[in-house]
Amino acid sequence: PNSKRATMHNLKMPVKQLYNEREASDVLGIALPLLHTILDNHIFNDGIPRPGNVEFTSSDLLMIAYWVEKTPMENVVAMPMRN
Repeated sequence: PNSKRATMHNLKMPVKQLYNEREASDVLGIALPLLHTILDNHIFNDGIPRPGNVEFTSSDLLMIAYWVEKTPMENVVAMPMRN
């Protein structure tokens, strides 16, 4: 597993009031394109495009960290269950 990927257990609580997209992806331990995918799938999914400049609070990062845990890794192949 990617040890740099954020989890609810190892997410360090931020000390800033607002984070830009690059800072948020760094805190979460994910690539910026994955952050954009999560935002598009969970927040900007009602036909309104994602704004060019998004800022996040520590509460936002906590919710996004939950979605990061639920997002499958693109480079991991799921193995069939054994009987």
